[in-house]
Amino acid sequence: MSMRLKRLFTIKTRFEAFLVIYAIAVGAVERGQHYMAQYPGNGGLLLALACSGVVFMAGGKLLDSVRPMAATHVLPGPARRRPISRNRPRSRPMRSGSRSAISLRTD
Repeated sequence: MSMRLKRLFTIKTRFEAFLVIYAIAVGAVERGQHYMAQYPGNGGLLLALACSGVVFMAGGKLLDSVRPMAATHVLPGPARRRPISRNRPRSRPMRSGSRSAISLRTD
């Protein structure tokens, strides 16, 4: 029974995330209006802006949490290759041995 209840409160799609962000935004605007009425001047305005800033931060986290996983393409059979990573140089054997591949020097 607890698993069923847990599934009700799990955000699974981007559409559900947008609905939650909308609800947070409506609440933040309402709270910001109360702050501006309660604290006239710059103080209320700053508190109202802080309320709207929370919506952007929470919305970003929600959208990042439901981002679909990238599909990995695997070649069939023994010819599987590792994906190319820009973070780490690939190890390639040099034809020139220990000297530089672009060197024109002949000894």
